[in-house]
Amino acid sequence: MAKKERFDLMIIGSGPGGYVAAVRAAQLGMKTACVEKHSRPGGVCLNVGCIPSKALLDSSEYFHMAKDRFQEHGVGTGEITLDLETMMNRKDKVIKTLTDGIEGLFKRNKVTGIQGVARLIAKDRVEVKKEFDKNEKETYEADAILLATGSEPIQVPGLEFDGDKIISSTHALSLSSVPNHLGIVGGGYIGLELGSVWRRLGAEVTVIEMLPGIASTLDGQVARRLQKILTGQGLNFQLKTKVIEAKVAKDIVNVKVEKEGKEDSFEFNRLLVAVGRKPLTRGLGLEDMGIKTDEKTGHVIVDEKYRTSIPSIYAVGDIIAGPMLAHKASAEGIAAVECIAGLPGEVNYDAIPFIAYTWPEAASVGLTEEQVKERGISYVKSTYPFTGNGRALCMGETEGFVKIIAHKKTNRILGVHILGPRASDMIAECVLAMEFGASAEDLARTVHGHPTLSETIHEAAMMLSH
Repeated sequence: MAKKERFDLMIIGSGPGGYVAAVRAAQLGMKTACVEKHSRPGGVCLNVGCIPSKALLDSSEYFHMAKDRFQEHGVGTGEITLDLETMMNRKDKVIKTLTDGIEGLFKRNKVTGIQGVARLIAKDRVEVKKEFDKNEKETYEADAILLATGSEPIQVPGLEFDGDKIISSTHALSLSSVPNHLGIVGGGYIGLELGSVWRRLGAEVTVIEMLPGIASTLDGQVARRLQKILTGQGLNFQLKTKVIEAKVAKDIVNVKVEKEGKEDSFEFNRLLVAVGRKPLTRGLGLEDMGIKTDEKTGHVIVDEKYRTSIPSIYAVGDIIAGPMLAHKASAEGIAAVECIAGLPGEVNYDAIPFIAYTWPEAASVGLTEEQVKERGISYVKSTYPFTGNGRALCMGETEGFVKIIAHKKTNRILGVHILGPRASDMIAECVLAMEFGASAEDLARTVHGHPTLSETIHEAAMMLSH
């Protein structure tokens, strides 16, 4: 077994938590290495998550617009056809461009990239097995080790992925044909986004959700409106419905469900199981090292500096508690590295945006109205519809609204929830406002360009600033 050079920091995983941490560490003068088991860096987000799903969402939206919306703008197109292979190839090209970019970042910042499967063998040592030669192992030493291995789809007993008929979100990003009828178990962000993609491309889509509503982490008012809009787009929702079993028979997936004490069944061409994700810690050697994890969730337990129960080993991203979001992982990666360097690194978890890339998009930051009520906080709220916004009218995108929740006495912003066009970009202003502890009046006194979609935020803030 060969023994390699020693690093100041060794990072396991090159996703949004790992690669951002690696670059930041190098900027702070650390001799840094980053281990990735796959052939390309970027983790789940760039390879089989955020990026490919958004590429397909944009492509499918163009297809939908050309097919159903261009005529209202006076644009004639003739017969519209779908070339799914070209669409998938474009998605793959986007992925390659970004993963190549990470490799370029590593090179420019002198981060050592190591390909292989990593395992902790001591508080300052990592063993790496090479994928191309399972017998070849190399040991690396580091003063600090950062775990950023991400997450994987949850497999439901009786609904195990076969990669063909019963699929995960990863499989759903690379289908070779549009299914006639796609069933989706889970009405969260992932299910809604992928359901939107395949519905636009011509599939019948049925979403099966155990809860009484979709996207349960959204503000209730936003979630209810979003469900109504998506229903209008052709998605069929089966709420308060539990999947009992699924059986594959030739080209059909027979799904037995239970709703309000009664059994029913559906037939799908493919069944996407999207009930959530879990920390990907298999094979890391956490148990052998004695690193503490949450017994229920499997999350690695860390302190305020992202240290595990072994002080030289840190963890960030999906493998620790909190929302499984790429930008949350990146923020934690930077904070953890700064803590390793002796700087005051931290993340403000009260100002992390959540985004569902349906159309219209849903984006939020801060507390929902339900959470404010649960905490007994005295509050005021306002909503302003996109129907009253000039730019939205010009675009022909008037579905949705902006909702601002503020403290009744201080006027400080507690939460902002946007359902509308480009909500994913609009929410950034509100995240910044909350980061600075702004009031609704601060937003109202900020001059917004005209005509812009962001004026809806201004109008909603004006309603709370008098």
